[in-house]
Amino acid sequence: MVILQESQVSLDPHIEQAAGIIAASRSSETADIRAFFDEPTNSVSYVVSDPVTRRAAIIDSVLHFDPASGRTDKAPADAIVAYVHEHALTVDWLLETHVHADHLSAAPYLHGIVGGQLAIGRAITCVQDVFGKMFNAGSEFARDGSDFDRLFDDGDLFAIGDLACTVLHVPGHTPADVAFVIGDAAFVGDTLFMPDYGTARADFPGGDAGELFRSIRRLLTLPDETRLFLCHDYKAPGREEFAWETTVGAQRTGNVHVHDGIDEEAFVAMRSAKDATLSAPRLMLPSIQVNMRAGKLPEPEANGTRYLRIPLDSF
Repeated sequence: MVILQESQVSLDPHIEQAAGIIAASRSSETADIRAFFDEPTNSVSYVVSDPVTRRAAIIDSVLHFDPASGRTDKAPADAIVAYVHEHALTVDWLLETHVHADHLSAAPYLHGIVGGQLAIGRAITCVQDVFGKMFNAGSEFARDGSDFDRLFDDGDLFAIGDLACTVLHVPGHTPADVAFVIGDAAFVGDTLFMPDYGTARADFPGGDAGELFRSIRRLLTLPDETRLFLCHDYKAPGREEFAWETTVGAQRTGNVHVHDGIDEEAFVAMRSAKDATLSAPRLMLPSIQVNMRAGKLPEPEANGTRYLRIPLDSF
């Protein structure tokens, strides 16, 4: 029997479904998880595979971009390709937890080599609408999510081989954030950082600190032993090593921003004050205009060169 953390979870069938997947996986074969940490962007990508069928998913892949030279670098993605080939994996999914503002997605590049359906949360259409206008993308840019192969709704089920997986919509950092529960693990994107570092910012267009709080508390009603895999780490003061794996229990007792006992009003006040001091991410402008198109780079212009847009005085 699955024992949920809080009584109100019984009213949330999607959390109950996720908790059932976690419980079932702990008594059977669970996922193989390989993390790829990219220090230049402080990002973590994952290859998640079924050890029985060798089917796999790649989560939150990274393509390097140097804004000073305008050069891209596929080295982080090539490391993933090498791992997939070394372990004879078949990639079924290229999963994005949200539209990243700190790195370009390598999903189209990976798709061309290892295949896989590219998927994200259905609220990507909200992000496309806001930033399509901001970048003056024009009518040729479809704002219906059709650049992606699949748009997930809250509670959707899918599979990686024999591994059951479900999707939880966890908005707040952006409107389109989702978490993927795969086996006994949840890949939570930018909702949470390590307990000693806290939580994600909520001041991007469409972000909302109150919504982020509710999404995090929803995630933290999963069983305490649920492994949480994060999208970033910046090493909290006093910690010498990067880290990206924690648990629901550790977050509930020790997250410096949102541990048990912190209410929404206190969290929103803290998050809003902290966000007011933060600069825009270094790669936000190039990243969002590429990632809202599922990682597709702009088409070459008449001279054969691709160009990104930098809107002036818009943020």
